[in-house]
Amino acid sequence: MNKFTSKLLTGTLVLSLAGGGIALACDSGQMNSMEAGESTFGGIPLVEGSKNFKHLKEVAAVPLKEIKGSPATTADVYAYKGFAYLGTHRGKMTNEGVRIFDMKDPSNPKEVAVIANDIPGTWQEKVIVQSVSTPSFKGDLAAVSVQRVDKERYGYEGETSENGGVVLYDVTDPKNPKKLGFWKTPSELPTGTHEFWLTEQNNRVLVLATNYMAHRYKDKGVDVHDFSIVDVTDPSNPKELSNWDPTEVGDGFNGDYQYQDENGAQRTAFLHSVIADQTGKYAYLSYWDLGTVILNIEDPANPKFVGRTKFERHVQGAAHSAALAHGGNILIETRENFNPDPNDPAFERGWGYVRIYDIKDKSNPVLLSTFRTLNSMVQIKAGERKPGSYTVHDPKVRGNTLYLSHYADGIRMVDLTDPANPVEVGSYVSDKANVWGVFVDRNYILASDMGQGLKVLQKNADFNANKMNLQSVLMK
Repeated sequence: MNKFTSKLLTGTLVLSLAGGGIALACDSGQMNSMEAGESTFGGIPLVEGSKNFKHLKEVAAVPLKEIKGSPATTADVYAYKGFAYLGTHRGKMTNEGVRIFDMKDPSNPKEVAVIANDIPGTWQEKVIVQSVSTPSFKGDLAAVSVQRVDKERYGYEGETSENGGVVLYDVTDPKNPKKLGFWKTPSELPTGTHEFWLTEQNNRVLVLATNYMAHRYKDKGVDVHDFSIVDVTDPSNPKELSNWDPTEVGDGFNGDYQYQDENGAQRTAFLHSVIADQTGKYAYLSYWDLGTVILNIEDPANPKFVGRTKFERHVQGAAHSAALAHGGNILIETRENFNPDPNDPAFERGWGYVRIYDIKDKSNPVLLSTFRTLNSMVQIKAGERKPGSYTVHDPKVRGNTLYLSHYADGIRMVDLTDPANPVEVGSYVSDKANVWGVFVDRNYILASDMGQGLKVLQKNADFNANKMNLQSVLMK
């Protein structure tokens, strides 16, 4: 069993949020911009849902402090043991690091520390914190992604790190974090690690890491593949165990960044994100137009291809992130599609949405259903696009509830009791929504709003918390 467990209060909460500002998309290969939604509610967040959600309200909205003279936009958010960890986007390319907030009073989060803000020319999209007990380290381990910015892609000409990767911290005392180690991607790779996962297997602590778009740069001397498994049992001495070759998927795929699929559609393949199941036996790789690739990683030195999801000719692809439900038998696949008006006339129109699969047979995922917000279904005509990016972004699952960060569509909560019939049961949207990530912890919901900072949603203060009908669940 995976020993990384987090008691997260969930069950019947549902939200959706919004933020402001315009920033580059998390590199999808399309290099589009993410736009906040329109100012619609006069500054008052809009909460909708069933009777279980009518007491929800936004209790805090904390903008990020300027550390280096420039404002920062948020990236992903995580929570552990009463502290929130907020990654920063590369908006101003000033390496703003991961902000740590004390959540003792959810209505008044206090920023108490910053980590990973000493690696110039990088940004920190993702952070995961878990308790670890090994002969080399005992305490709370924070892993942070390090992605480089450069002149070619972003016009950045300032001081820069020679490597991306994953940096590790001791946050047993979150107010006094200590740097432990740094697993580095090759200097030839101008990207680094965008997303990763932290898991445990056979008393070893493993980082599953993306070598972001590695094959895009193979002609520039980059000779690694997109996916590495790293042993961080001793966080001060990370050791790479394997680097997986994606040509194992077959179907004529040669591993190239751009390729033509079996239906004649032009596709883009790169590893964007990865998760593992609670046992640490299977990894789920969000490989953009290649779909969600499922690997058996029981032997982390020799990952084995098991199966993958595939897209019909009319579907734009863009497998961005994944989550598991129903004991690992249901796969949630979010598709970050910023191109609602595709050039290929055979592709469907509209923003990215959710696809839900039965994966009891992991060698043959079966599509059960899709979930789309009303805005993501809008068929945009050329020149008629309104402000806002309405694609889905990241999924989180607690019990039978799916939480979705949805950029300008805020945060959506979806009942997955019947995976073949997902039902939206609540939402939270504020003016100029631009929500990157969502996380459920204790008796509140956290959201990272790119323009407005850390958002906290909670039931009304006068509502008895014992009546919130929240369930404690295990989360890796």
